[in-house]
Amino acid sequence: MTDLFNVDGPVLQFVNKIVYSVYLNILWFLCCIPVITVGASTTALFYVTLKISKNEEGNITKAFFRSFRQNFRQGTLIWLILLAAGIILGVDGYVLYHMRFENLFWTLCTAVFCVAAIAYAIVLMYIFPLLARFDNTTGAMFKNALFIGVRFLFCTVLMAAVYFIMLLVIVRIFTPAVIFGEGLCALLCSFLLSNILQLCQEKSGQHADAASETQQV
Repeated sequence: MTDLFNVDGPVLQFVNKIVYSVYLNILWFLCCIPVITVGASTTALFYVTLKISKNEEGNITKAFFRSFRQNFRQGTLIWLILLAAGIILGVDGYVLYHMRFENLFWTLCTAVFCVAAIAYAIVLMYIFPLLARFDNTTGAMFKNALFIGVRFLFCTVLMAAVYFIMLLVIVRIFTPAVIFGEGLCALLCSFLLSNILQLCQEKSGQHADAASETQQV
């Protein structure tokens, strides 16, 4: 029983990870203040939480800002694209909601909007963890985020539930829980994503080896 409360025991390890998530949430929020830096900040957050999920965190402050610098340009570009797409979807949703016509055209438009909104949510949840883990073009990041989110649908649903529950708790139940906010969500999602990203890394390595062998032949 006493082993549970050792420095390396599961209880204190769990507490440490929760404390890390609070600290990372503060870093993430401060680095998001200019708004344009949300992408780079979220990428840096997932870079660290993915390491924490594998017990490889090290110095989390240095790791956070190193990732922030390295992924600033691409993370900012991705965020601006997502922001523009989100604004367009928001306007479309507002128009569809206030122009409710019981006809085929409105039904088709609503169906297309729902599919686009789901695809947008999937990309939003996956693209920054992918950017934190892999080097790729921006277009490939969007494509892979959508593909992986659909491929591992159960994980996608669990991640969506994590964000929804956190939002519900903050807005309706216990507002001070905002101190955990995105930091805890990212940590929990990182535990869900860790094996999936490892599998993707192994597959990409196999493809790279196969391409190398082809070139040699």
